[in-house]
Amino acid sequence: MRSSYKFIRPCFYLLVLLMFGACSTSKYAVTNKVYKKQAAGFAELIKAEPPLNQTIDSLPAHELPWVGAVNFGIRKPNFVILHHTAQDSAAQTLKTFTLARTQVSSHYVVGRDGKVYQMVNDYLRANHAGASKWGNETDLNSSSVGIEIDNNGKEPFTEPQIKSLITVLGALKKRYNIPAANFIGHADIAPGRKNDPKNFPWKRLSESGFGLWYDSVLMMPPDDFDAVAALRIIGYNVTNLKAAIEAFKIHFVQTDISQELTPADKLILFNLYKKYM
Repeated sequence: MRSSYKFIRPCFYLLVLLMFGACSTSKYAVTNKVYKKQAAGFAELIKAEPPLNQTIDSLPAHELPWVGAVNFGIRKPNFVILHHTAQDSAAQTLKTFTLARTQVSSHYVVGRDGKVYQMVNDYLRANHAGASKWGNETDLNSSSVGIEIDNNGKEPFTEPQIKSLITVLGALKKRYNIPAANFIGHADIAPGRKNDPKNFPWKRLSESGFGLWYDSVLMMPPDDFDAVAALRIIGYNVTNLKAAIEAFKIHFVQTDISQELTPADKLILFNLYKKYM
């Protein structure tokens, strides 16, 4: 009896491990199925000839014949928007993005341990930017890849996640030929509404080719330097000027995020404005 028990016990533990592994891999089976169904729906919509729901009012069908062109492509993102999750774990964020009622998502999530989760195909539009504007772009969801970095907004970003992030950014930059200046933050595109990613190592990213940063030696701006125009040229929406100044300082100053430009802030702004021209 004792020898049988010795045999059964390790088998039991093995069974538990196998069951746990199966549960882990199937944890998101339901939401993955929903993703696949939605993607299939989009595929059907795209391949319909003529396109569905694209008639033109008062124009008869025979005056709008369908002739399929041979030169076309799919969505090409031109921006990468970085966020911090403002949540306590990657698991919490994954859950948030797999609940339909939240209506939010991003293409990638980077965990504190450096593990990267892809949640939306790059070619699809994720709901990460919200109401936003950068330069003349007013629908950043449609023109960007969103990356959420697992951070509650009150802690340092970890070395593993920054290394993984740089790897992901390198792949995206090469794949879609995204300009260095187009790697920006949520706060940049939504001044006054968002402040993330906060206390983020933008200088380090810039040194790797993602985002611009100011030079170590700064020149005094001329007396007629127009700070508002400079913010606008960089890309900031200056409709709410104080919010735009705060967003600029969240990204480029960090030690002081007040809504006023100090003489030192203007040195930084003047240097960056010339890079963005």
